Order: sequence, then C-alpha cells, then structure tokens
Amino acid sequence: MDSFLSQASIYLAAAVIAVPIAARLGLGSVLGYLAAGILIGPVFGLVGSETAELQHFAEFGVVMMLFLIGLELEPRALWAMRHHLIGLGGLQILASTALLAAAAIGFGHGWQVGLAVGLALSLSSTAIVLQTLTEKGLTGTGGGRATFSVLLTQDIAVIPILALLPLLASHAPASLSHDGSIQVGEDAAHGAGHHSLSLVEGLPGWAVTLMTIGAIAFVILAGVYLSRPVFRFIHASNLREMYTALALLIVVGISFLMTLVGLSPALGAFLAGVVLANSEFRHELESDLEPFKGLLLGLFFITVGAGINYRLFLAEPGDVIGLAVLVILAKGTVLYFVGKAFGLKGRNHWLFTLGLAQAGEFGFVLLAFSLQLNVITPDLSEKLLLVIALSMLITPLLFILYEILSKRMAEAHVEHTPDEIDEEGTVIIAGIGRFGQIVHRLVNASGFKTVLLDSDMKAVQLMRRFGVKSFLGDPTRPELLKAAGIAKAKVLVVALDDQENATKLVAYAKRQFPEVHIVARAYDRNHAFELYKAGADDIVREMFDSSLRAGRYVLENIGLSDYEAAQAEQTFYAHDRHTVRELAAHWIPGTPASENPAYIKRARELEKDLETALLSLAEDHVKKSA
Repeated sequence: MDSFLSQASIYLAAAVIAVPIAARLGLGSVLGYLAAGILIGPVFGLVGSETAELQHFAEFGVVMMLFLIGLELEPRALWAMRHHLIGLGGLQILASTALLAAAAIGFGHGWQVGLAVGLALSLSSTAIVLQTLTEKGLTGTGGGRATFSVLLTQDIAVIPILALLPLLASHAPASLSHDGSIQVGEDAAHGAGHHSLSLVEGLPGWAVTLMTIGAIAFVILAGVYLSRPVFRFIHASNLREMYTALALLIVVGISFLMTLVGLSPALGAFLAGVVLANSEFRHELESDLEPFKGLLLGLFFITVGAGINYRLFLAEPGDVIGLAVLVILAKGTVLYFVGKAFGLKGRNHWLFTLGLAQAGEFGFVLLAFSLQLNVITPDLSEKLLLVIALSMLITPLLFILYEILSKRMAEAHVEHTPDEIDEEGTVIIAGIGRFGQIVHRLVNASGFKTVLLDSDMKAVQLMRRFGVKSFLGDPTRPELLKAAGIAKAKVLVVALDDQENATKLVAYAKRQFPEVHIVARAYDRNHAFELYKAGADDIVREMFDSSLRAGRYVLENIGLSDYEAAQAEQTFYAHDRHTVRELAAHWIPGTPASENPAYIKRARELEKDLETALLSLAEDHVKKSA
C-alpha cells in the first residue's frame, strides 16, 4: 500500500507541476504530461517497472475517448462521412503502409516484417491529436474534420490489421530473444508484455467469425433495447453516483467483451457510443465519463514518457532519432499529397499534414501482437516502441510549427469582381451575417427599402438563394458606398465582422456624410469606445441585448413580477448607455482598462450609481406592494 501511495503521489505531483507550466507556455497539456513522464522516469528514475502495467490501465483513457466520440456521432453522420472514411482515411493507411514497409525492406528486413512494421507505424495517435485539436479549438475547421475522419478510419482498421498479422506469422521466421534463444508460442507471448484472455483462441475461423458478429450484435441490441430500462432502474435509486457507476460499467464491460472475442476494446466502445448517440441519456454519459477520460488520458501520456527505454536511446541515439524523423517525414509526405488530392488548402492542409505525421498508441498494441506471433524480433520491437514514443513526443512541436505557419499564411481565397450596384435605398446595411440579416428582415418587412453589401461571396450567394438581392463588394470602398446611395440614405448599419474595417467605415461615413445616422455593431466594450470616437450614433454590443434579456428572465423567475423585471432591465439599459459615454472619455486606445487608474475609478463610481438606482427601484416596489 505504501508503495502504491508513493507512486500515485509521484504521478499526480508530476502532472500538477508540469502540465500548468506547459499550458502557460502555450505548449498544450499533452506535451506537459509527456514531459512529466520523462522527468519521473528516465531523468530522475522515480518510477520503475510498474510503468508498463500502469500503461495498460491508462489505455482505458483512449477507450473512453472513443466512446465519447461515438456519442457525438449519429449513424447518419457516419454515413455522411463515408467518402472521407473510405477515401481519405483508407488512402492514407494504404499509402503510408506501402512507403514505410518499403523503407523497412530497404533496411534488410523480409517483406513480412516490413508489412507488419508499415501497418503498425501507419496509424497515428488518436489520443494526442484529438486532445490537442480540442484544446486549440481546431476540431470544427476543415483540416480538423479531415484529421478526425482519418483517425476514425485508423481506429476501425485495427481489426482487419489484427486479423492479417497471424497470416504473416505463418511465413515469418521465429524471433530471437536477447540471449540468442528462440521464442515460440507462450514464451513469445510473454515477450510481448502480457497474454490476454480470449475465448476465440484455438477455435476454427467460422466460430471466431460467429462470435465476433454475435458480440457486435449484442452491443447494438443492448444499446437499442436495454439502455432505457437500465437507466430508468438506476434513476429510481435517486443516487447520483450510480449514474457514474453505470457509465463506467458500460465502457469497461464492452471493452472486456471485445477482448474476449479478440476485437479492439476501443472500437467496441466507439460502436457503443454511436448506438447510444440518439439516446436521451447521451449528455448524462458524457458528463459522467469526461473527468475519468481526461485523467486516464493524462496518465496514459505520462506512462508513455516514463516508459521510454533511455538505455537503448543513449546507446543508439542517432538511429532512434533518425528513424523517428524518417517516420514523420514519410507519413507527412503521404498526408501532404493525400490532402492535396482531396482538395485541402492553406491552413487546413498543413493542419492535416502535420497533425497526423506521428505514430500512435495502437502501434504499441500491433508491435506487441507481432512480437507474440514471432513476426518481428524483440530487438526490433524495442527499437520501434522507442521510435513510436519519440514521434508522439514530437507531435506537440509539430502543432507549434503549424501555428507558426498559419500565422504567416493568408488563407487562399478567390478574388471576385465586385457587383455593379444599380439600386439605392433609405437604409444601407454593410455586412449580412447573422446580425445584418435580422436588421434587414425587420426593416424590409416594415416597408422600407434596404441595400445589402458584403465582401463575402458565400454570404451574398446565401441571401440570393432566399430571394434577397445583395451586392458583392467591399463596403469600406468609397465608390461602392456612393453607388449604393450613401449621399441620400438616412441610416447606415455597420455590421462587419472585422473590427478595424467597421471602425474605418464609421469614421469615413461620418466625415463625408455627417447627415447619415450610423448604427454600428460592436464586438465588445473597447470596440464600442472605438466606434463612439469614430462617430457612430447608436452602438449595439454583440452580446449585450441578449444578455440583458436573459437577466430579465432570471429576475422574473426569482420573485419579481414581469413589470418589475422590465423596469430593472430598462434602468440597467439606460445606465449602461450613459456609462459607455462616460468611460469613453477616460479610455486610452491600446491601454488595457486594468492599467488605467482614471478608467477604473470612474467605472467603480458608475457601478455604485447603478446599484443605488436598482435598490431604490426595489424599495419603491416594496412600498407600493405594502
């Protein structure tokens, strides 16, 4: 027990210290976990032989992650992704395997060994890549979606790869142990690290197939027909911890079932997640498992760092580093051309290329299985395990390289010829995103003509598709505004996404056409100050009105009447408009408000005035009700 507690303290302390430092430096949590593992393992030697056993436990973090990914995907969404799954993901695996297998054969290994090595190294790290994409907010980009498709294909591909490796073993020479003896059968299995329990060992092929189909069918049917009764039974207990226990049971139980029939636990968990994606209990499962997933994934990354064979690395540093770089370059080359073939461009293309260039955690599994089958030798296995771990360590640096490239790279875009504007209106709306569209609908439906301008071709085409005439062009260009009738217009609505261009447009319009009334959208309070200085007559902050309405709903539901809540809302609104004008006089462009003493002093005074006004309003209500 003492040993367990001391080891647990070391792992947790390393994570608590290293991860926040890495996050503050902008390196991401994954690199922090890996660095923590290296420090407590190879550097200081604080953890020992139990790291390998702990890693098997930590791999449940990967399993939980795939279960949660499955919960986010409906079967229809998977069907919609079929072209990317089969085309993009399938081509990457085949091309990467072929190139890496050719390299292994070039180093003097047989074709069976080369193919096994190529298959193991062709798979990328689902754990590291998805965690990093989520942290950096890249999952919704074109490159992020393409990356996810490939990772999903790779996870599914583990099953046929595991089925293929025994066929290679029948033609492969027996592996040599470190002392020169021959490992076969059970000895080779121990050389792989551990021997897993399986019900399909020794069974004929047709029986294995039937058991596999039966296990998958059980997961699907249980998800469809058993989930609701079980959740209702748990709900009747009124014990919150039972939901967490059930969520863990689903993941662990399905993983165990998949292991019994020789399938990947991660794939089984993913399948269960997809089946439960339409369930009303989806969000409950996500909230229960998210903390476990994060902690176990972190533990997995620490064990990868701690498990590095530093003796082998120090004995052959050039070979190990060279092989890791070779793997990254080979996979990166394949990914670059595959991404190009599927139309990825600019930042998305580089995110796809650099994000998937490493080897992954499933490589550990495939190499261990290959060693167990005597397809590869122990010496080769140890070196390749080190190469995989090193490539995973380099991955956060590849994402940093992507960020550097993306900052220097302008998104490729097609220049469109501006439209010739042949209409004039009482109201000109510059920018037809969500904000500009609502303004247009209200004004137009009220019987007033509007002229819509935007430099985004997609936005203009979308409006035209709904029968709304819009004009393509840069609203900040003077000739475009004049053609739209700015000289005769009564109101100019500035709803541009680019803050700098919005301020520039307001300043130009107020200077050249002082009679026009300018209504401008502000991103935040600082932008509101800029627009106020530029001459905007009415300024609407993006979130202000919706937040104010939400606050009114809160007041209505904690005791105030509808009338009292509306009065409080109106008082706050009027005071805030006054506050913006007051604080604009103390605002210094480029200086944070927290470093402006005059601004802070006046803001505090105005906040006290607001509290006094609202408290006075509340007291009046109490007196009237009495």
